[in-house]
Amino acid sequence: MAHNPKYCLDLKEITSIKISDTGVCEECVKTGSNWVHLRTCQTCGANLCCDNSPNRHATRHFLTSKHPVIASAENGERWMWCYEHRLMREY
Repeated sequence: MAHNPKYCLDLKEITSIKISDTGVCEECVKTGSNWVHLRTCQTCGANLCCDNSPNRHATRHFLTSKHPVIASAENGERWMWCYEHRLMREY
């Protein structure tokens, strides 16, 4: 089957959105770093900082864990992003 860049099974398979209510980047807290926005891994529930943050922990998490989908943990935002397919989905 040919790769369809507009289709993502990783996003489609998520039926229950995990959003952390900790309000912190788990990795930034360990190092005393600051973050801009938070994202929650939809595989393991880790709450990590976005790519606008100095340490980009959500992306680092994907690169090491291969957990493909994050959801915004920001109030009022209802979207997920698949790193693998570089696609976003609102929910």
